[in-house]
Amino acid sequence: MALVWTTNAALCSSGMYRKSCKRMRFIAAHLMASYEHYSHLKPKNTYQHLKGFTTKIRELGNPGVGRASLDKKTGKVKIKPILQKGGAMRGLKLLPVTVLLISAIFSLVLGCRPKAPEVYKIGIFSPTTGPAAADGTSALHAAQLAVKFINEAGGVRGKKLELVHYDDSAKPDQAVSVAHKLIEQDKVIAAISGSYSGATRAAAPVFQEAGIIMISAYAIHPDITKTGDKIFRVGCLGTVEGKVGGALVVEKLGAKRIAILTIDNDFGRALTEGFKSYLQGKNVEIVFEDKYPLGETEFKAILQRIKEANPDVLFASAYYQEAASLVRQAKELGLKAQIVGQEGYDSPKFLELAGDAAEGVIIVTDLNRDDEREIVQKFLTEYKKNYGIPADMVGASAFDAVQILAWAIEKGGPTTEGMLKALRELKNFDKAVTGPILYYTEGREAVRPVGAQIVKGGAFHFFAKFDDPALITPPW
Repeated sequence: MALVWTTNAALCSSGMYRKSCKRMRFIAAHLMASYEHYSHLKPKNTYQHLKGFTTKIRELGNPGVGRASLDKKTGKVKIKPILQKGGAMRGLKLLPVTVLLISAIFSLVLGCRPKAPEVYKIGIFSPTTGPAAADGTSALHAAQLAVKFINEAGGVRGKKLELVHYDDSAKPDQAVSVAHKLIEQDKVIAAISGSYSGATRAAAPVFQEAGIIMISAYAIHPDITKTGDKIFRVGCLGTVEGKVGGALVVEKLGAKRIAILTIDNDFGRALTEGFKSYLQGKNVEIVFEDKYPLGETEFKAILQRIKEANPDVLFASAYYQEAASLVRQAKELGLKAQIVGQEGYDSPKFLELAGDAAEGVIIVTDLNRDDEREIVQKFLTEYKKNYGIPADMVGASAFDAVQILAWAIEKGGPTTEGMLKALRELKNFDKAVTGPILYYTEGREAVRPVGAQIVKGGAFHFFAKFDDPALITPPW
């Protein structure tokens, strides 16, 4: 928009009106220049500057009365003087023209400001197609459920949350693409990764560079939060989860002979690193160690070698598909070792695919189905009611990511700076269904108790809880 000075050229060229026109042009020139400056100011500052400018106009004398009007077609404000005989138009007051012109500027300045959003948009990307579709769909459904709970309770700061989702197929390049889309097209104020470590690591720098907070729901690779100060995690750091696995095997199960089988990706390597770090200095022996590729379904050959090593415990990292094949084939071979898994097993699909072979398997995971807190039982009940299957750790972590972002917006406001301040000050957050979050470290890692579940009667149940600060506190 622009301010445009208009008048009758012939009239202003006559001596009778020349003086009045000259003064009005002078005022209009100041107003037009001022608009260019004032249009960038906040309303409070604009008002203060215009007050001073009004005084300045008054000092110019008494040029006459004028009218300002907005041409809706062109978007221009026209300032037209009302000229009367007598040139100087003595006896008329300046106030009407001042008020009209100042009002025109205020209308333009305030009209150019962007409207406050009707909703707060939060982005989420997860794999809803491909081999990881069950996990990605679980993350999406749980995040949608969290938004439903929050909006039904009145929203955040009087506004609704809106969830914007894209499928990344757990592929790093696709995750980068949807991250750009969430930022540039959808204008989200924060985002959640409901994907695996590889995709999450790829997308994190995009959000960091854009100044948008991203929370990793369950991806565990250490490098995710090292991306920068806008990247947080809800779930356990992989090395912490691995250390808890070590404590479980040594302290709770009393194992002396241990076999380690690692899925060869970021997830598996981080878990094994943490697991082995706990074993150092303990009176245990690693009798077997090997790795296998993502997507493997045939484990009999490697399980035969493990059986021959005669371990007390097999610590095997896997996602639900590999885990189901592994435990079924272990049972077929008559492997006596206790199988200990991690959060990758934590899925109703694992229980379905593994069948009776899942019985007795112990896993390190964040979701305790036997937690009696109201928020946990409501989540478990409503998830199954809405989606027809039991909730899992992946979904619970995505649910918590939404809850944490909503809390941060409520406490700090919908800006990145406000949310960051709130997250840094978070203490004993008890709305997390995966367990209370004690605080965030400087490295933006959640400090929280970690649990273990055992499969009994075809369902996951509480087995142990680990809350020793030396065990659960990330190194950064």
